[in-house]
Amino acid sequence: MSSAVGALQGIPAPVSRWDESAAAGLSVLDGLVRRSNLLGADRALANVGGGNTSAKETVRDHVGREVRALWVKGSGTDLATITAAGFPGLRLDELLPLRERDEMADAEMVDYLLRSALRPDQPRPSIETLLHAFVPAAHVDHTHPDAVIALTSTPEGRRLAEEAFGEEAVWLDYQRPGFDMSRRIALLLEEQPGARAVLLEKHGLVTWGASGYESYEATIEFVARAAHALERRGAGRFGLGGRKVAELGESDACALLVRSLPALRGSLLADADGVVLEVDRNPRAVAFASSVRAPEVSQVGAPCPDHLINTKHKPLAVSFDPDADGADELAAAFRAGVDGYAEWYREYYRRNLDDETGQFPIDPAGPRVTLVPGVGIVTSGADAAKARTARDLYHRAIAVQDAADAVGGFRSLSESEAFAIEYWPLERYKLAQAPPRGELAGRVALVTGGASGIGRAAARALGERGAHVVIADLNESGANEVADELVAANGWRRAAAVPVDVTDEEAVRRMVAATVLEYGGLDILVASAGLASSAPVTETSLAVWEQNFAVLARGYFLAAREAFRVLIEQGRGGSVVFVGSKNALVAGANAAAYSSAKAASLHLARCLAEEGGPHGIRVNTVNPDAVIQDSGIWSSDWKAERASTYGVTEEDLQSFYRERTKLGVDVRPEDVAEAIAFFAGPRSNKSTGNVVNVDGGVTAAYPR
Repeated sequence: MSSAVGALQGIPAPVSRWDESAAAGLSVLDGLVRRSNLLGADRALANVGGGNTSAKETVRDHVGREVRALWVKGSGTDLATITAAGFPGLRLDELLPLRERDEMADAEMVDYLLRSALRPDQPRPSIETLLHAFVPAAHVDHTHPDAVIALTSTPEGRRLAEEAFGEEAVWLDYQRPGFDMSRRIALLLEEQPGARAVLLEKHGLVTWGASGYESYEATIEFVARAAHALERRGAGRFGLGGRKVAELGESDACALLVRSLPALRGSLLADADGVVLEVDRNPRAVAFASSVRAPEVSQVGAPCPDHLINTKHKPLAVSFDPDADGADELAAAFRAGVDGYAEWYREYYRRNLDDETGQFPIDPAGPRVTLVPGVGIVTSGADAAKARTARDLYHRAIAVQDAADAVGGFRSLSESEAFAIEYWPLERYKLAQAPPRGELAGRVALVTGGASGIGRAAARALGERGAHVVIADLNESGANEVADELVAANGWRRAAAVPVDVTDEEAVRRMVAATVLEYGGLDILVASAGLASSAPVTETSLAVWEQNFAVLARGYFLAAREAFRVLIEQGRGGSVVFVGSKNALVAGANAAAYSSAKAASLHLARCLAEEGGPHGIRVNTVNPDAVIQDSGIWSSDWKAERASTYGVTEEDLQSFYRERTKLGVDVRPEDVAEAIAFFAGPRSNKSTGNVVNVDGGVTAAYPR
């Protein structure tokens, strides 16, 4: 067995991270925040965005009356990062009478909780708020530990739980969260008053205590005991049967993925408005995807309700043998696999619809998780953060499925139970709270010359509209600065930097390959890498002439050619935007090399528009003029030479350019970026082979 398969070795017991000195002197609410962050810091205890915690205390309301309050995690927050603002407060004495009801609809419960709020501006409380209210302890934790879910997701689970916990734990057969589950837990605890925890079948764990310390330590204790029970029972049987196929090394895996990922992404784009992929080559991911039993066990279903929204009920397990197959075979397996998965998902949706779920349209039908034997796991999402969440949650699924299989077999939520969670109105509410998507959301853009000037402005404009942007430039440190800026402005993993010399064929190939490996494919290329020279033709050397054509013609050709290869493989069209120049249309003195090279790139764009059209690839050109601000070109000798050509000083050059335009304006990088973003996005979907001048109105440059 390889070292990677050896990585599947069961679930380790957690260790306590409690620091009493750090907890001393904290208010009840601040103590709850700290406890929650400790639990969330260990993803084997608390899923991304999952679990909920609470604390009860007496506070004074807005008119000074003493009221018993329940602080509970707000819907849609994450335990690892939650702050005090993420915990709504509710009047406990208004919640406790609900314990006497026989039933309560979800919508009625949510409305009741909102009306019991201490403040009108607080977040919506957790779906499981009543669970916390009905458990009589001052502090309650509900988590989704891998060990407990594995223990409760096997036919042997109930017996193993009895052996491990005896009367200390109550077992609850699977129920969807909400009023009924909360009330049932209260009844079970009344029947078994000595219990210290509740095991929720295929769901998680509830613990409590008189203090935050007691509740936290109870979680650690019961999860550790569950992990030890799994280890005793499953000793020697972890690993899902061991390795079935060879596990590729990093270079071989990357070479394979560069050629095949666009096929996967293109298939997913068939009914999704933007998709970003993430490749997971973690040893556990590679081991799971390459194991004997993964194709069978992975199809049983999702281990936990919290996984479903991000991972769907099951992954796509492609048929692929790296010993016998190559990139073409993997690309074909991706296409066939996504088609088959989408057909299953649409039927799954149709056969499970009911009055409650029928109000919601079907999600994009493709898989969120794809297992690739020998390579690892590829996750997808509407953006990079969602792809990462799917990855992180599937790591939890790997641990659960491996452990449950080792101790007697893995069983998940049934298909109908899974669907009832996936299209549950209370879960759909969380999705509805997301901010509106930008017009380029889920799209991948590559900008050459992106470290400064028009390229940097274009990268910013595309990022603001939701694109994930790769900034490529000979100036690697400058590209990194722009990428960092875009990540800070738009979110984690929303930009990446790649060094490139656009005149170097291999460097351009590496640039596009890096883009594919980072995000799964490409939708937009902005060719903006540039330079300029100015001299009379008699003083223009062959080296200067060839350098202009190397950057402005060859560089545009190489970037476009590699982009075309990805876009054609993806099969979903795309947009290529060349940053040209007024000089491509207007003859002028002392710039023969620059102007001729720009004219060549303009005609190249027209030629590529002809070739790209049948593939849905649009190619357009934006012609700026005299964009002096923030430009590497204008910080060179070009500025002095152009000022000399026009007989003005360098200080007066900006005014000269402004005054020669019909609009009497300065042209800035941001102005050009607006035109680039227009051609990159859906507003120009029926435009190709076109030229837009952003020059303030230079009569000689009018295209017609």
